[in-house]
Amino acid sequence: MDLVYARCAGLDVHKATVVGCVRVPGVGRGERHTETRTFATTLRGLEELTTWLTGHGITHVAMESTGVYWRPVYAGLEGVVQVLLVNARHVQMVPGRKTDVRDCEWLAQLLECGLLRGSYVPPAAVRDLRDLTRLRKALIRERGHHVNRIEKTLELANIKLGIVVTDIMGKTGRAILEALSAGHDAPEQLTALAQGSIRTKKQAALREAVAGRLTPHYAFLLRQHLSLIEALDTHIGTLDARIETAMGALSHRRALRVVGTAVSRHPRERGQASADHYGPGRRLAPGDAARSGLGGGADQAELLPGALPPAQRTARGQKGHRRRAARDARGPLAHAQAPRPAS
Repeated sequence: MDLVYARCAGLDVHKATVVGCVRVPGVGRGERHTETRTFATTLRGLEELTTWLTGHGITHVAMESTGVYWRPVYAGLEGVVQVLLVNARHVQMVPGRKTDVRDCEWLAQLLECGLLRGSYVPPAAVRDLRDLTRLRKALIRERGHHVNRIEKTLELANIKLGIVVTDIMGKTGRAILEALSAGHDAPEQLTALAQGSIRTKKQAALREAVAGRLTPHYAFLLRQHLSLIEALDTHIGTLDARIETAMGALSHRRALRVVGTAVSRHPRERGQASADHYGPGRRLAPGDAARSGLGGGADQAELLPGALPPAQRTARGQKGHRRRAARDARGPLAHAQAPRPAS
């Protein structure tokens, strides 16, 4: 098989070590020289790995996406060589591997023949933004767990607050929970904390719902859950500010250009077009600004060179409308009723 990359390497990444295999031209004609070394995944070890790869003149490196262990290695090699992050499942599906070949050697052999396809890896700024949004999602999920535990504690105390108050973490529900966590269980005192329509329309129902068996144990549990929710709300607010700052650094035009360039290098990531309000999933042309809400005209024409000019889009749309109207006028069985041409 013809070689695609003359100087390439495969990396087998683990938690403590990374095993690298380089394949470069040998002394004789058509020969290939292979060298394998093991490095630590510490900062010093990754610097030695980079020096070793650049010393052999490596231009392309392939490694599997193993958990999160690949990320420091990728960050250290990014910008130095072309790194292909491949799916381990795709590597296993390639036939012809021998049992005595190490993972890094097999990756290097597949890479030099052009049999590997790299996965889409967003830029560093987008990766950082993903970390923030995923942490925020985890905190929101954890907050929901504590809200569910508060409802469970109220049920154990035979307090049916959720029957009358739709959102127990709203203004009325939060005020009553604070009073319950402090040990106040008098129905009249708790009912006086109601606000809005609950205070005027559901006074009697609320008084009956909050009359339960609150013990010091249940009040202590409520206090702990409320304290954790307050701390999570603070952290979520901090993350919101951080995310907004990161989003401001990524201007809309720059984000579209980065996504367009990356997707063009990785045709498999076609779903990104729909995520940006483009593509067949939204039935929007790249310049259709009226429904996408992303601006239009020359700005989109600059961002998406493949977009049609407004005049051509209008002409095509009118032509398609006339074609559909003629088809509807004929009816769904028009093709079956039409006479066959004479042979």
